[in-house]
Amino acid sequence: MKTTMRTRALWRRKVVRLQEEDQQRRTRPTDQLARRLRVLDLISIGVGSTLGAGVYVLVGTVARERAGPALTLSFLIAGIAAALAALCYAELSSRLPCAGSAYHYAYTCVSEGIAWIIGWALILEYTVGGSTVARGISPNLGIFFGGEEHLPGWIARQTFPGSDVVVDPCAGLLVLLVTALLCMGIRESARVQSIMVVLNVLVLVFVVGAGSWAGFSSGWKGYHQSQGYLPYGVNGMLGGAATLFFAYIGFDTVASTAEEVKNPQRDLPLGIGFSLFICGSLYMLLSAVIVGLVPFNLIDPDTPMSSAFDEHGMPWAKYIVAAGAIAALSTALMGSILPQPRILMAMARDGLLPHFFSTVHPITAVPVNSTVITGLVAAAMAFFMNVDQLSGMVSVGTLMAFTIVAVSLLILRYLPPNASKPVIQVWPPDKGAPSVHISPSTPVYACEVSTLFLPVLSIFSDASLQTLPGHGSIEDLNGVSSVSSSGSLLLQDGTGDQEANAAPNASPVSSRSALHESLLSIDDTTTSLPESNEKLRQWVAVFAITGAFIGVVLISLAAAVEELPMLIRWVFGLLGTPSFVAASTVLFLIEQDEGHHKFGQAGGFHCPWVPALPLGSILVNVYLLMSLGIPTLFRVSAWLLLGVVVYLVYGMSHSQLSSELLKEEQTHQFQTAT
Repeated sequence: MKTTMRTRALWRRKVVRLQEEDQQRRTRPTDQLARRLRVLDLISIGVGSTLGAGVYVLVGTVARERAGPALTLSFLIAGIAAALAALCYAELSSRLPCAGSAYHYAYTCVSEGIAWIIGWALILEYTVGGSTVARGISPNLGIFFGGEEHLPGWIARQTFPGSDVVVDPCAGLLVLLVTALLCMGIRESARVQSIMVVLNVLVLVFVVGAGSWAGFSSGWKGYHQSQGYLPYGVNGMLGGAATLFFAYIGFDTVASTAEEVKNPQRDLPLGIGFSLFICGSLYMLLSAVIVGLVPFNLIDPDTPMSSAFDEHGMPWAKYIVAAGAIAALSTALMGSILPQPRILMAMARDGLLPHFFSTVHPITAVPVNSTVITGLVAAAMAFFMNVDQLSGMVSVGTLMAFTIVAVSLLILRYLPPNASKPVIQVWPPDKGAPSVHISPSTPVYACEVSTLFLPVLSIFSDASLQTLPGHGSIEDLNGVSSVSSSGSLLLQDGTGDQEANAAPNASPVSSRSALHESLLSIDDTTTSLPESNEKLRQWVAVFAITGAFIGVVLISLAAAVEELPMLIRWVFGLLGTPSFVAASTVLFLIEQDEGHHKFGQAGGFHCPWVPALPLGSILVNVYLLMSLGIPTLFRVSAWLLLGVVVYLVYGMSHSQLSSELLKEEQTHQFQTAT
């Protein structure tokens, strides 16, 4: 029994109850995050998290070693690949505007076990990412003091006597400062971040403007090279795009603030989309200027912008570039620390972590305990550790999250998590037409009443019930569906209303208890053909999604992991390619579930080109994940293994769904015994 419960616990899913959560927000405001963010706040958060200091170095490294003058095309291709994941995030975040981001989507659409792995990986990503960003502040700050060695002693890097440990007080202090700012409130921290984002963008605009002037003056000599526009060929350009993909990471921070957005259905997709567009445009303009000023093989990989201006007689520009880098580091640090407390809070709400992490401050309306713990850990790592070797692990958590978000979107479209049909029942004539209880987010399936128990005719939701003729708002209906004046249960099939032939002379029913009084069990053997076809469609969708994912993994192993023997790579490729093609073809041919548009919050953004777009996102992310190398994957596996132990020891037994699962087991045992 315990083994069965543990196995079922791994695959249980959380039911979305957005209406109940909104009610809790009104009745217990101190336990909930405050909705204070607007679309401009989201854009500043997204741009600040994405447009980090890496761009000040990355353009030189990729141009010199991978792309050459085609760096702009590499940024374009990387931006398109990132847009695939961004569109998936846009739909899920607007449909499920709750804290937790990819963890929450995985828990709702996939399973608790997968959600825990994603949440645990994101904890590592944001902690290490924040520490890595913080340790980059000292070199840039040292430019204003004539070198890093001239920094004041209380912020300069120092080595502990008798050891190789290099402490960075500046990095630790910066993390603590950002943590204190985040504890003051989401709106306050967003305003400060907006100021730093504006400074960073102005510096990049200066680089583009001043660099263009210098380029036109010198004739853009970087584009007049004997090697041509593609010195490393198309493969080099694509390899550069794979590296530059990580420069677009950061828009997922916008999704983590979903519970604090005033109008999430409208503002979250706009915030994610505009953030990506602004960053992509700046990246492409910046790269076009830099590779035109200096021949790609002469670009300084460490300081590409400053060295380019030095060569054109503008050495003073390095101070402006350094100021932009410091602003970029600050906003990127805020973008790294901001999401993690919300993920910890979401996991604690679900019982997978102690309740301590879900405490929300009554005044600032932020998860203060999670924020403080996150800041202290990140500050300690930034102060004591050289986390450069761990920086590759940051990308693993991000790519895993992007992958599971795309998988969740496929499940949402083909297998809506809450779209499980309840038992179809009938009622005696003297009870009148039945009332159907409206779940906040679970569609209610109604059927035409007859002695043959005919199949499901339509899906009722809060939105569709409001369109029924002769009835008012959902509140007026007291939580039940309407009946016509003749006592018939009104059904809507998307083209018009129908009347199910109810008992003659039946009177309308409008009480919640009428459902329980009037509905009787139906025999399990009376299954209609359309319902059987629907179950078949769902099973086909399950195997198709699974087959496509397995195919992507095998293809990525064959294409990206060079450490594997060539024979094994060929075998993986020959097995993965037909699996992916066949499964993708099946997803294109079968219909998407009728209830997908009723899942979660009504009126949210709909991702276009499904299933092609999420399948492309999965392919890109898994390939990049495998290309990080076996050593990096092994290091992350050690962290994930620790997470599995924590889940088995604490999370599984304390989960909010454990009590429900235990009740199911007890009911099953009772039925077996009787």
